[in-house]
Amino acid sequence: MPKPNEFVSHLLDLLRPLGDVRARAMFGGWGFYHAEKMFALVAFETFFVKADEASRTEFESLGLEPFTYEASGGKRAVMAYFTVPSDALESSPMLCDWARKGIEAAARAADGKRKAKPATRKPRHSRI
Repeated sequence: MPKPNEFVSHLLDLLRPLGDVRARAMFGGWGFYHAEKMFALVAFETFFVKADEASRTEFESLGLEPFTYEASGGKRAVMAYFTVPSDALESSPMLCDWARKGIEAAARAADGKRKAKPATRKPRHSRI
């Protein structure tokens, strides 16, 4: 696995108060994980935090940009990850506050996936 670059190492240092935060190389960028759930990513030397319906309005109201990329067919894809205020990148308490929003969104997404799974039925056995 590639060694984190200086920017990723800096972010990991700032996020240390959150406990076990790891960065994993992926698709030319980095995924940030807490409790095995991806809550943030670094792409193009920019830090993005996961948002959802509960938190997206806060990111958008501050004019924070979503993560976009060019998908197949030249279409622009927008993901539910947003930048953080630039001053948060130099402040551990501020960055941790924004990261917690991503951690909470990742937890809600995981809870939703667990609830969305159909219940499995046990086969009924007839009594003879």
